Amino acid sequence: MRKDYLPYGKQWLENDDIEAVINVLKSDYLTTGPTIANFEQKVANYVGAKYAVAFSNGTAALHGACFAAGIGEGDEVITTPITFAASANCVSYEGGTVVFADINEVTYNIDPIEIEKKITPQTKAIIPVHFTGQPVQLDEIHAIAKNHKLIVIEDAAHALGAEYKGKKIGALSDMTMFSFHPVKHVTTGEGGVITTNSESYYKKLVQFRSHGITRDMESMTQNDGPWYYDMQFLGYNYRMTDIQAALGLSQMDKLDNFVERRREIVQMYDEAFKDTEYLVTPKQLFEGNSSWHLYVIQLNLDKINSTRKEIFEALVAQNIGVNVHYIPVHTLSYYKELGYKEGSMPKAEALYETIITLPLFPKMTNEDVKDVVITVISELKKVSK
Repeated sequence: MRKDYLPYGKQWLENDDIEAVINVLKSDYLTTGPTIANFEQKVANYVGAKYAVAFSNGTAALHGACFAAGIGEGDEVITTPITFAASANCVSYEGGTVVFADINEVTYNIDPIEIEKKITPQTKAIIPVHFTGQPVQLDEIHAIAKNHKLIVIEDAAHALGAEYKGKKIGALSDMTMFSFHPVKHVTTGEGGVITTNSESYYKKLVQFRSHGITRDMESMTQNDGPWYYDMQFLGYNYRMTDIQAALGLSQMDKLDNFVERRREIVQMYDEAFKDTEYLVTPKQLFEGNSSWHLYVIQLNLDKINSTRKEIFEALVAQNIGVNVHYIPVHTLSYYKELGYKEGSMPKAEALYETIITLPLFPKMTNEDVKDVVITVISELKKVSK
């Protein structure tokens, strides 16, 4: 057994990250200052988008995207059940109706065929989620969106640094959200961003994250003086601080190295598990290059005399910090109370019963990876049929 606990995900902060934050703490601006704009520009440049708008967290960013898209009461938005609740909640915040479409059994991402089945005259948008960092089938989804005049908001919380057909995720759809939680590819502590090529969306997002307030003289019908501002719609205080942005700026310089290390670890996992009959390793579509936020295995329960819960607990007892991503959103109590039914997403629900997330983060050593591999195989062999 390992002496120390190995978490499934963890940030990697170095002295230059700390110095970047200290420099802002010594500056005139702790919030609403120039560091935020610098961070936004860096993210936009990295993904190839015209604009980036920073938010206090990824959920707030998704909420902003739904507002900018004009989602409201009577509108339906299609998303996947295999995601964190925020991918659906953001629709509900604006009064829209969440519609779940089942997943592809190979990629675990939302299936474009299932999306097509769920479209109605009320459908306004699609929120595809790049689960684990693997890009969804964007060509197919964009074709559906174009045919039905739908907005596409990518939930790329897992996919900063990922590529689809050689292009970075982040400038391929109407809007794209990235998250900067500590377990993600780079961190700002908490934080999120929406990238877009639309000036109209950009302006709405900026105003939405700051109470719906503007100081733009051209858009106001009244101006009492240089102090004057106007609140033109109900927005929120979803602003990122300069402290967070400073950390993000420093971290962005390391993003490519972080992603490269994640891919190295995945290759080690794949090689170590390739002949193991007790589990199924994740697979990529040929047109996508995952940035590997998560490494999710499926247990082959036909080959072992054990449950997923027992295997999970056995790994934790050996100080291997596994997790499960995700409980299908439509089976959570809030959504069941709204009328969503278990059994309605058979592929997602079947996947959930067998998956375990293994540790994956750049600061893991090769010895850490070996510990995970040896422990997983050992525990599964103990209960093999």
